[in-house]
Amino acid sequence: MSENRVALITGAGRGIGATIARTLAAEKTDIAIVDYSDESAAAETLAALKEAGVTARYYRCDVSDFAATKAVVDQIVKDFGKIDILVNNAGITADKLIMRMEEADWDRVLSINLKGCFNMIKHVTPYMMRKRYGRIVSISSVVGLMGNAGQANYAASKAGIVGLTKTVAKEFGARNITANAVAPGFIKTAMTDALTEEQKQAMYKLIPLGALGETQDIANAVKFLVSDDARYITGVVLKVDGGMYI
Repeated sequence: MSENRVALITGAGRGIGATIARTLAAEKTDIAIVDYSDESAAAETLAALKEAGVTARYYRCDVSDFAATKAVVDQIVKDFGKIDILVNNAGITADKLIMRMEEADWDRVLSINLKGCFNMIKHVTPYMMRKRYGRIVSISSVVGLMGNAGQANYAASKAGIVGLTKTVAKEFGARNITANAVAPGFIKTAMTDALTEEQKQAMYKLIPLGALGETQDIANAVKFLVSDDARYITGVVLKVDGGMYI
């Protein structure tokens, strides 16, 4: 019986990250959840992962903190023995028009969404290089490809992930490490559930498939990109947006 692969997933306590964790656990992948929230917020996710029969542990960490991310990566390798898969999912928003956006709004979003990806990649890749194997998937957004009024900081951070991903693919490809990005469109979450029916209808008009995506749609894309079926795919941005940005 071959040993399970190990995936480090940031922001996996709930939402899209939690669905990614459950989906990979169904493939018998052990999961290290890295999240800034208290562990209690991820209790349901951890229980589901353990019920799936895999090893799952929670690590509290601010991904924007360079030293803290190194410490947590080293601890995960100590606990699991390796890291085969890195999914950079942690992200925040602080939406305002540029005229009203404070420096702190810009700095915090870029620090978590973009620098957080760099920090994790920086500290995980040495371990992947030694094994000559790695799968890195970072969650971008169609907003990073098309822009969006009121989201200059978020759009810039998600566009930065695209450039970072392509560079990582070029730098580490010789070591059998692939790097790809997934760019979600409008995904059904607690935030979209709170929208009025009128707001939802306006969103639907932007999407050729006429519906919001599910968190499972994003998880399925990640599952493919980290699988052996995607062994010859690197440096791509896979849009999962119902045709919103064509």
